[in-house]
Amino acid sequence: MAPKLKRVLIADPQPASARLLTEIMRDIARSHIWVAPTTDRAMKIAETCDPQLIVVELGHDDLDGLAFTRTVRRSHWNCRQAPVITVTSAATAGAILAARDAGVHEFLRKPYSMKDLVRRLEAVTLRDRDWVEGVGYIGPDRRRFNSGEYAGPLKRRTDGSETPYQQKINQALKIVRAAVAASETDPEQAMRAMVTQANAIQSIATDFKLTLAASEFYRHLSKAAHAGGKFTRAEAEKWAAPLLTFLPKDADPGRTAAAA
Repeated sequence: MAPKLKRVLIADPQPASARLLTEIMRDIARSHIWVAPTTDRAMKIAETCDPQLIVVELGHDDLDGLAFTRTVRRSHWNCRQAPVITVTSAATAGAILAARDAGVHEFLRKPYSMKDLVRRLEAVTLRDRDWVEGVGYIGPDRRRFNSGEYAGPLKRRTDGSETPYQQKINQALKIVRAAVAASETDPEQAMRAMVTQANAIQSIATDFKLTLAASEFYRHLSKAAHAGGKFTRAEAEKWAAPLLTFLPKDADPGRTAAAA
């Protein structure tokens, strides 16, 4: 774990708990630690210092941990995909799901033991999770949310019936559909989501026609990006149409925002 824990940001307005975690992390990995007591300070450190791990305290007026996490995920900072562990003493089901939906990797309940912390650190450093570059959601794949606190049902009805390959392709196509719909309300993130999914489909598709459709979609996006990144929803719909024919007919549009 140590090489992935050299730079750690602890966002916590409580000096005592921040100091305790700092000492523990230095014992575990000899980490360089930045401590931020407020949201603004946490954002400045995240932007300039490129932490490899972010630990965020929840439930304080001076630091909105979930809003901070969402900002990191939507940013262009180097650390935007860094693992985030949220810490709180109010480990309700609602808090856990809210943290997951904000884009965190792990959830840690206070008071925690060294074993609890190490388990979370192992999860974020030793077990890779797919990255979801959507519009409504940006972060690690929520279907693989593996916090020791989470005991809820599978997120989607199709989990368990689709092969891993089908899950990845269908999720990418649903995200493309959601991004097209958001191409005028959130054009920057829509473009980033569509480019990411076009590349992902090209890299994993085994169907030549699907690969070709993804490649052509990516070509249109690249031309738009080189022209200043401006495009209309009608243009995005036209570019995406051949690709979206591969989306299963029974895919529920009402669930697209949640999937993306």
